[in-house]
Amino acid sequence: MAEQQPDTANGAAAPAQPAGAQFSVEKIYVKDVSFESPKAPQVFNEQAQPQLNMNLNQRVQKVGENGYEVVLAITLTCTLGEGEGNTVYVAEVQQAGVFGLAGFEANVLDAMLGTHCPNVLYPYARQLLGELIQAGGFPPFLLQPINFEALYAEGLRQRNARQQQGAGNGDSETVGNA
Repeated sequence: MAEQQPDTANGAAAPAQPAGAQFSVEKIYVKDVSFESPKAPQVFNEQAQPQLNMNLNQRVQKVGENGYEVVLAITLTCTLGEGEGNTVYVAEVQQAGVFGLAGFEANVLDAMLGTHCPNVLYPYARQLLGELIQAGGFPPFLLQPINFEALYAEGLRQRNARQQQGAGNGDSETVGNA
């Protein structure tokens, strides 16, 4: 019977992810913030049902050997009725963080950058947006939780569909996260 080398130092089975995989939050910061209320102070006297539109975006940039800057951008636009001149306020936040990720397989790294990092950043962006809106003279507004795993899965599905369509055109490479 041949001797077998244990998978880990204590002889336990190796986890699905390599033992050397490491995740760390290096820094969390506000990259950009903006609040505009073009109709103030007249808007405070208007009695209409406001409409809110949220735009969510994410960017990832490698910063060093194992460092990644993830920027979660959220724009909230509040309008009264239809038309461009009916904007009550626009609140924009780019909440960013530098994350250390080492030892992850490519697909797991992509998922971490597309789900785990935005989940870390979102509470900061949500709080800052609420404070901006309230400081602008409007009632407090609390964003509901976002399922970044579902958004990532949908983005991955769309990327795969584009790859399959592009494979027929010779353009099968895609870059970026959900």
